[in-house]
Amino acid sequence: MRASRLVSLLLLLQTRGRMTAQELADALEVSVRTVYRDVESLGAAGVPVYADRGPAGGYRLLEGYRTRLTGLTAPEAEALFLAGMPGPAADLGLGPVVAAAELKLLAALPDELADRGGRARQRFHLDAPGWFRHPEATPHLAALARAVWEDRLVEMRYRRWRAPREVTRVVAPLGVVLKAGRWYLVARCDGQLRTYRVGAVLDVVVSDERYERPADFDLADYWREWTERYERDVYRGRARIRLTVPALEFMPYVFPPEMSRAARAAAGEPGPDGWLETTVPIESVKHAHTELLKLGAEVEVLEPAELRDRLAATAHALARLYPAAAETPTGAAGSPATPASTVP
Repeated sequence: MRASRLVSLLLLLQTRGRMTAQELADALEVSVRTVYRDVESLGAAGVPVYADRGPAGGYRLLEGYRTRLTGLTAPEAEALFLAGMPGPAADLGLGPVVAAAELKLLAALPDELADRGGRARQRFHLDAPGWFRHPEATPHLAALARAVWEDRLVEMRYRRWRAPREVTRVVAPLGVVLKAGRWYLVARCDGQLRTYRVGAVLDVVVSDERYERPADFDLADYWREWTERYERDVYRGRARIRLTVPALEFMPYVFPPEMSRAARAAAGEPGPDGWLETTVPIESVKHAHTELLKLGAEVEVLEPAELRDRLAATAHALARLYPAAAETPTGAAGSPATPASTVP
């Protein structure tokens, strides 16, 4: 365990540069005293680790020093090859780069680790988009990714859901995120952090002007907070419904996850007729109307009245399109007429 930690400490200094004892302790999840001992051990082993004194000080390696020691284990080699994600990398314009990096990694690894990495790629595959969803066209993704990498301002024309539908914005792109098969751009616009769907970007002009990236911005933290807030805010209303037990069990297959989870959690006990009451979160009356129609005649809306009226209007319109079968007409001899479709 200690040998692995020493390797990790060495690689942290090699990749990140100067780090304080506290930063090293946080990264390695050990005490500061342990870091002191480990640094002394590295120095005794001939590793040129130096301590800079003062408020801006810390530990660093001698300028130009590089180690070929990686300490890469077999499971780490396997995981590394799984992290390539050739599809998303190609979307970003990095497909050839990732392929070249893998070739170099394979050449540098011992034969056993290289073989295990290749086996992992043959046995596991990541397919991000959901079922029955084709990848969204993102012709401007590579340009936006380049602007993110180079900290350049971008002028983009964007199509949004509310009027005016098309708008032009100058943004400072901070990161791109792949979520459920769709790419999103996180950018600062008018002093605020915003999220844009890359598939809705109509045109992009990357500026020569650079921006100063916020030192405290963390893409993963922002994305986690934004998605939690989005999922919490999107369902602003509630609908009280009654439905059959089979309809409740069918919900997870046709409803958004949040709606089906909440409906099942709030469901009461079924009555003698096999129906029960529950409450579902709804995004809007229009959205709930579309979702509840999937359950057909096995659901009844009790509240709100607007949603009940909308479903009732749809039911009556369907009844006019598909009227109940008329009574069988009586033949001349007083016996039921034979349907034409059954005549031999």
